Amino acid sequence: MKVEGKGAKGIKGKGKGKGLGKIGGKQKRRHVIRENIQGITKPAIRRLARRGGVKRLSGLVYDETRNVLKSFLENVVRDAVTYTEHARRKTVTALDVVYALKRQGRTLYGFGG
Repeated sequence: MKVEGKGAKGIKGKGKGKGLGKIGGKQKRRHVIRENIQGITKPAIRRLARRGGVKRLSGLVYDETRNVLKSFLENVVRDAVTYTEHARRKTVTALDVVYALKRQGRTLYGFGG
């Protein structure tokens, strides 16, 4: 008498990937997150300025700093994700970020590569 177990081989459509397989089911809904750049707080920008030797800041500096930071991060993240996708991975590693920064002429030491 042959008994079949409930292992991964016995269930169809349970491989890697985001497909629904043969079982069907509900797809995961992604949230659209807006204005996360406001999470870079005024005191955080002030601390960075202090580290750079700035004594006093104008009120207009904070929004401008957020805009510059957002554009910088978009470029770095885009390059890092490109490295990740090329390696057929789903996890962005520290080395992906190091290589993305190096590609933009900002070499970062201490994280490999």
